[in-house]
Amino acid sequence: MLGGKNILLGISGGIAAYKTTFLVRLLIKAGAQVKIVMTESASSFVSPLTLSTLSKNPVLLDFVNEEDGSITWNNHVELGLWADIMLIAPATANTLSKMANGTCDNLLLATYLSAKCPVYFAPAMDLDMYKHPSTKNSIEKLESFGNTMIPAETGELASGLHGEGRMAEPENIISFIEADLAKELPLSGKKVLITAGPTYEAIDPVRFLGNHSSGTMGFELAKRAANLGAKVILVSGPTYLNLEHSSVELIRVTSAREMYDACHRHYKNMDVAICAAAVADYRPKKVATEKIKKKDGDMQIELERNPDILLSLGEQKTHQFLVGFALETENELENAKGKLKRKNLDGIVLNSLKEDGAGFGSGTNKITFIDKNLHIKTFGLKTKPEVASDIWEEIISKIHA
Repeated sequence: MLGGKNILLGISGGIAAYKTTFLVRLLIKAGAQVKIVMTESASSFVSPLTLSTLSKNPVLLDFVNEEDGSITWNNHVELGLWADIMLIAPATANTLSKMANGTCDNLLLATYLSAKCPVYFAPAMDLDMYKHPSTKNSIEKLESFGNTMIPAETGELASGLHGEGRMAEPENIISFIEADLAKELPLSGKKVLITAGPTYEAIDPVRFLGNHSSGTMGFELAKRAANLGAKVILVSGPTYLNLEHSSVELIRVTSAREMYDACHRHYKNMDVAICAAAVADYRPKKVATEKIKKKDGDMQIELERNPDILLSLGEQKTHQFLVGFALETENELENAKGKLKRKNLDGIVLNSLKEDGAGFGSGTNKITFIDKNLHIKTFGLKTKPEVASDIWEEIISKIHA
């Protein structure tokens, strides 16, 4: 959710400032770019050098920098425009009051007043200060400006008292922002099942039948869905790929039968299912328990059909929006239309091995999307992340129609 976001962290002078070292690490781990502006008093509680090292950006404390006889200007307007999100944590009673009343006596406040992005603030103060009418008034004014409060938590305070007023823990701040951002996303609240990669069908303990699918398309579809707010179950065959995302559960399988079972465990609770895996149609009828030794002459392996995952999901479909993939080498459009109808799909993604840059083992793909009403939309050659975005744009336009 925060991957690729520019986050401007404002730190004001309270004991909770020590937690910002952990907060910065979590933001970086989430994939965000972090810049930090802090008040002079905040530097008494947490080292600017530590924060600069963690964020990989200089920490700004004042409007000007004086070094080696030269003076440079910290442009608060540029900082405000750079940020996708501004987070003020901890936000002391003093800073909240200044924010609410437009007081501009330090770089943090000037940057806040210049920010065009969503602003979150995490109050941190003692119990009586948090409950004081002036603090409540500041918070109400800030929320009326469109700023969002990350509620203070209850616990032991610096004064030794126990109560409400301590800054939310860094992991809770991250979770709060991600959940708040997700509300505005088109797949917020949706559950999505995606299959990816090949399946390996065992011949003996060391050999298998498989294909060249890398799983990249399925993984990009899963990543895009999660970034659009969905909770994703990604069922992947053998692949070197990995996906670490708080909204993605990765289930690794090997065979078509295992993929079938995993899909059916979760399918009934899904809103959307996309079968992007290259599932083996057949498997060896008998699997040798020992490695098969080489002999003179030819060798034959008797095969039997694997369960058709996509067909079975189409037969059990109730409310799900079901999308399949068709990789064709001849009569592409007609074969894809036939598969769309035969398997009771809501959409099918067609690509052809005859297209340069499309298919297995490539970082690009060229697709045609066909919906159940046989509306056809063809896209040019694009990177697979771009293709994933196009596919989700088509799906979202259908489910929100």
